Amino acid sequence: MKKKYLELIEVANKAKMNAFAPFSNFKVGAALLTYDGKIFTGCNIENSSFGLTICAERVAIFKAISSGSTRFKAMAIISDHKGFTSPCGACRQVLYDLAGNIEIVLATSNNRMKIQRLGALLPFAFAGKILKHLKKEK
Repeated sequence: MKKKYLELIEVANKAKMNAFAPFSNFKVGAALLTYDGKIFTGCNIENSSFGLTICAERVAIFKAISSGSTRFKAMAIISDHKGFTSPCGACRQVLYDLAGNIEIVLATSNNRMKIQRLGALLPFAFAGKILKHLKKEK
């Protein structure tokens, strides 16, 4: 599995090159692996109104779902930062709702890797299952 994750990191690193980050100069790339072996990429795209910026992780998962893929295995995330770049809170929530407790492969610009389950990054996650449960109670 580590070999597949090294490939996923490489693809995420290439996606990072397309990042549009003129305000922060913080470029991020993501690569999302489906259970059938497809890889969808994303990069961060900034806006001068930072609230309208979209992160690499959400770009990748939205591309995957809009292309018909719905079963995900892992996502690699990399930036130019020497340390690990973890998904922001909004991305953690979106990923948890749309991909479940997938493996998150964090990579650094100096070739280190750390693998975490999304649930460990988002403990006590609020999930759509809760809302479905509420519908049944009525």
